Amino acid sequence: MPEPIHAPTADRRRRPGAEVQRLGALVGRWRTEGHVVGQPVVPITGTDIYEWLAGGFFLVHHVDVLVGDQQVQAIEIIGDHDPGTDSFTARAFDNQGAVTVMRVSVDDQGVWRFAGGADVAAAAQPGSADPRGAVRSTLTASEDATAMTARWERSDDGSTWQPWMNVSFTRLPGP
Repeated sequence: MPEPIHAPTADRRRRPGAEVQRLGALVGRWRTEGHVVGQPVVPITGTDIYEWLAGGFFLVHHVDVLVGDQQVQAIEIIGDHDPGTDSFTARAFDNQGAVTVMRVSVDDQGVWRFAGGADVAAAAQPGSADPRGAVRSTLTASEDATAMTARWERSDDGSTWQPWMNVSFTRLPGP
């Protein structure tokens, strides 16, 4: 006879580890401002919101920005820690029907690194971008956790990198 299945009790319930809790540094509502590098410069404005999914294992990132005059909305789920690389998987789903996957890591100084394929942020891609290329970003938070800056680069050939986007985030008050 098979053993009965029981719901986990409070003391047997799995809890997020310290590595996952590092994602909490991003939690909050942020005013997003920046630009796509190039001629002409394309402005980026909007809001990013990071919040925990119930249970605390995954961070949910809501994106609502204008890139030039194009509305970009996305939901990204960050989690699934890989202890071998000490990085997380980020999967984003946007209002254009695109699904993107990136690797995310954060070092001991709180510097975040994002890396993925060139399909990330299609609205900000130049027409000449090679879809086989790659993108990467370094995101740095201020010491008082009220601001962040992200410097994005892209590569059409996988080895030569060039500036792509510069974005700043200012923490907004509220829930």
